Amino acid sequence: MSRRLPGELPPTAGLPLRWRDFLPGKGPLGETLAGLLGTPPMQLECSGTSALRIALQTLQQLQPQRRAVVIPAYTCPLVTIAVHSLGLELRLCDLAPGHFDFDHDALAALCDADTLAVVPTHLGGRVARLERTCAIARRHGAFVVEDAAQALGALDHGQSVGLRGDIGIFSLAAGKGLSLFEGGLLLARDPDLRAALARTSQRHIRSDWRRELRRSVELLGLAACYRPSLLPLAYGRPLRRALATGTPEEAVGDVFPLQITQHRVGRWRRAIGNRAAARLPAFLDAGRRRACHWQTLLRGLPGVQVHDDPPDAQGVWPMLMLQLPDTRQRDAALRRLWTQGHGVSRMFIHALPDYAYLRGIVPAVDMPNARDFAARMLTIGNSPWLDDARFEIIVEELRAALAA
Repeated sequence: MSRRLPGELPPTAGLPLRWRDFLPGKGPLGETLAGLLGTPPMQLECSGTSALRIALQTLQQLQPQRRAVVIPAYTCPLVTIAVHSLGLELRLCDLAPGHFDFDHDALAALCDADTLAVVPTHLGGRVARLERTCAIARRHGAFVVEDAAQALGALDHGQSVGLRGDIGIFSLAAGKGLSLFEGGLLLARDPDLRAALARTSQRHIRSDWRRELRRSVELLGLAACYRPSLLPLAYGRPLRRALATGTPEEAVGDVFPLQITQHRVGRWRRAIGNRAAARLPAFLDAGRRRACHWQTLLRGLPGVQVHDDPPDAQGVWPMLMLQLPDTRQRDAALRRLWTQGHGVSRMFIHALPDYAYLRGIVPAVDMPNARDFAARMLTIGNSPWLDDARFEIIVEELRAALAA
């Protein structure tokens, strides 16, 4: 088994909060992030899932005769829950072999005059190839909603992700770079569509002081525990307990309620995010430099693919996503590393048709490339605390798993 070092590293890189961030105040978080990232104003919502639901609700109002939403067969289960909550038709598209992008031939076959939206995913901070996706969607008059939940700050052809399509969705959940414990952002390049998104939110989202109080307490807990000395209690013990009981979906947090809660983000949390946002560009740059260094060390492992960005794109690096040659070797690596506190984990456990609790929501269709992707992937958290000593252990254990 892998050597244990003191403390526990998280599976993703979140921006650590400071006590000064929690001072009373107010701040236009959406406008601040827009200024930092060079985008139109962003709309703040209580979660990435709520933001996606508002986006689809708005598009549904613009094109009420269309009902189908096409999503990748390997993505966050919350995407399926958002589509289902609006009574829309969910269509799963298989992935390109060995990649998280759509299989574009399959996408072309799925899109038709009933397609409301296509939802590509910038998975794990990596930038998806959107040229063909956008072309196929627009050929059928469908909207493109970029799921950039894990990619706030990523660039595609020199501009923020979320601007190639019609709408971009970002998450401010725990571990997603800038965090309010839970939060989401909407981005649209077209001012009329931005106004429509704002109207939908104003019409349907209400303040709820009880939910906002709970999120504020949870954010305080995240700020206190998001450090190697306390993560064994907040993250490590629940992880190992879930794995010991044979529930890896619980270990990575893949099981979600089927009801989406929505409320206004309070002024205090907005101010916390606004202060912390000033440190986000430097934090993302440091993460890119670390990831470049770690990639160099991983390239010597036989048969291991480290997912990177296409030309003219610059993603963010909350984690490194690896594909091992086969499931046996991936599982051998996880047996050596998953519970050892080095930040090695998995992203989503299954392709979407394989979650038991989503039966009846997700079509029971065969998605071979998505299943292969899920079966060979592991992730390495690119947190600020990952150092050469820990990464040397990770590389040694990966090499041993590949040779076994």
